[in-house]
Amino acid sequence: MIFEAKEINLKNGIKAILKTPETTDAKMFLDNILTASGETEFLSRYPEDWEGFTVADEEKWICDNRKSENNLVIACYIDGKAVGSCDITFFKDMKSSHRAGIGIAIRKEYWNMGIGSAMFREIIEIAEKHRGTEILELEYLEGNERGKALYEKFGFKTVAVKPKICKLRDGTYQDLFYMQKEI
Repeated sequence: MIFEAKEINLKNGIKAILKTPETTDAKMFLDNILTASGETEFLSRYPEDWEGFTVADEEKWICDNRKSENNLVIACYIDGKAVGSCDITFFKDMKSSHRAGIGIAIRKEYWNMGIGSAMFREIIEIAEKHRGTEILELEYLEGNERGKALYEKFGFKTVAVKPKICKLRDGTYQDLFYMQKEI
């Protein structure tokens, strides 16, 4: 799926563009997730977990998502640089086609600018129009109070907790919180 470019104004007055990434953005997009993965304990991977994932792999991922009827990626660009992304996967099997999963990652220096809210507004609006989608779902890791606040702002509610789902470098564990929003 493709989200056509849309200009938005962020809280600080900076203009940003929301759009589906192009294959020519693959290196920048890969660099973005590698950076974001190293800035917080709230994403599911460390930068090292991306080892072996190449620009060609990212190009294929972008191309596959652009062609897909069930996946949409919206990236946020500031001054031509990818700074975050939000994606939605519409499940297609008969028993799960009423659900869609959402993920989000934003580089730390761009937190608190309204990027997450802008991307969520667009993703939710698209989901509301998508065939048969009734439930949106996402997960967040223990301690991610900023993420939790964003999700609750958009009507998501915690419905389950998986204990000790992530083990951090220091040996401590994080629980995973599963949230849903009915649309």
